[in-house]
Amino acid sequence: MSDLKSSIATVLALAPAVQSASKADAPIVDLQGAGSATVVINTGAIVGDGLFVVKLVHGNAADLADGVDVAADDLLGAFPASLAADTAYAVGYRGNKRYVRMVITKTSGTSVAAGAVLIKGHLSLSGSV
Repeated sequence: MSDLKSSIATVLALAPAVQSASKADAPIVDLQGAGSATVVINTGAIVGDGLFVVKLVHGNAADLADGVDVAADDLLGAFPASLAADTAYAVGYRGNKRYVRMVITKTSGTSVAAGAVLIKGHLSLSGSV
C-alpha cells in the first residue's frame, strides 16, 4: 500500500462545533507549498429545518482583503445547495490564489453541527506548508 500521509498536510478549516449563525470568520488557510487542495466538511445534526450554504473564498492578501468567492470553474465538484445532516463532502480547489477560507451562511433554521479540514496535496519539497 502507498503512503498518502507523507504527501499531504491537513489544516483546520472550521472547528467542529454547533454552528448557529453564519460563519465567515473561519481560519484563513495559506496554500503556499501545496499544488492542490481539498476541503472536507462533515456534518451532524441540523436543528430547526436549517438551511446552511457553504462557499470558498480566495485571494492573495494574507487577510483576504482581496477575497472573492471561488468560481465554479476553480472547484473540483461542487458544494451542495444546502448542507444535509450526518454527511461528508469533499470539494477540490484548483484556483491560483494563495489564501482560502471556507464560509458557512445560515439562511434559515437553528443550527448545524459541522466541522471541516483542508487537505493540502502535492506538497513541494521546500517544506513550506
